[in-house]
Amino acid sequence: MNTFTIIFLIALVISYCIQFWLAFRQKSYVLNHRDAVPEAFRSRVPLAAHQKAADYTVEKGKLGDLDGVIGIILLLLMTLGGGISIAFDFWAGFGWSPMVSGLAAVASIFVVMTLVELPTNIYQTFVIEEKYGFNKSTVAQFAKDQLIALILVAVIGLPLLALILWVMDTIGDLWWLYAWAIMISFSLLMSWLFPTVIAPLFNKFTPMEDGSLKVRIQSLLERCGFSSNGIFIMDGSRRSGHGNAYFTGMGNNKRIVFYDTLIESLDDDELEAVLAHELGHFKCKHVIKMLVASSVMTLISFAILGWLINEPWFYSGLGVTTQSNAAALLLFTLVSPVFTIFMQPISAYFQRKFEFEADEFATNNAQAEKMISGLVKLYEENASTLTPDPLYSAFHYSHPPAAIRIAHIEEKMQTA
Repeated sequence: MNTFTIIFLIALVISYCIQFWLAFRQKSYVLNHRDAVPEAFRSRVPLAAHQKAADYTVEKGKLGDLDGVIGIILLLLMTLGGGISIAFDFWAGFGWSPMVSGLAAVASIFVVMTLVELPTNIYQTFVIEEKYGFNKSTVAQFAKDQLIALILVAVIGLPLLALILWVMDTIGDLWWLYAWAIMISFSLLMSWLFPTVIAPLFNKFTPMEDGSLKVRIQSLLERCGFSSNGIFIMDGSRRSGHGNAYFTGMGNNKRIVFYDTLIESLDDDELEAVLAHELGHFKCKHVIKMLVASSVMTLISFAILGWLINEPWFYSGLGVTTQSNAAALLLFTLVSPVFTIFMQPISAYFQRKFEFEADEFATNNAQAEKMISGLVKLYEENASTLTPDPLYSAFHYSHPPAAIRIAHIEEKMQTA
């Protein structure tokens, strides 16, 4: 134990105390407002639906608390408990090169952490989601999804990790700059490939049939000057009753995707308004802004790691006895969230700001009344609570709470 060990433990306690305190506030606030629908929604949302959303939120919160406890225990076991050292020493015993043994150690740690987290994922899907009528997945489908995800990590993640470790071993002191360039290039490539290569491994995407809805959507796209590689319906109902819509891809490989559950629950005017909101993110350049912010944060992270990698106290303070590039990369990935919790509310603030801007765009390019009615349906059908704790939502929510968001749209309607 050294000074950094104490700093790490203090940061760990502060980080998780904040998270558990916020979670407690959220559960208490939601339960305290469970028995009455907020005044702004009383004519739109039945009390039973409001109470269902409250109960669903609280149950997910309890499971989140359990996940947090498991996360603390696992992190301590992997670091100060010697788990990482054991893994690296074990694979080093095979006499392989440092890079190969490091890859094997990182992969084994990842597999262990995935297996530890699996029971709560299963409980979330087959107990909580099932209880509230959202789960449509079977055990076979769930197992298939987990296997595909694991294969993708092995096929894509391990070569990427090998390339970064090679750069760390051979480039010199500025390796972190090259590693950053590789990560950004990889992220852009994956964003471009995701719609046509990755996503179809999990879901079926069917081109939207010709009809009034497609004509309406194409007209909206033309008015907004947006081009895409197609409008698709995703079979989201295969796994869940939740509905959504999103844009995916980059450049000439952009796609517009509607969940089939969303198509069934919203009318054409509401779907157009929801799509106008998503278009707002592109027209307001939110995607580019988020990409730039992510690139800057990634660069800063690699620069910090470039300094820490040569500091013996970084390894010994976290329970690792043998210095290596792979161990440093793994340690930094596991431990950095403990020290960056203060970034969450900052990130959430800008994401909510972008949502407001996208809503304003939607009110100018579609029917604002239909935007509101569509949002209310989505909140109700997804069992999203209408009464989150203000502090919890400020810290965690990427979207403004329902009442604030709809009030903002109504204000824009009056000033239009």
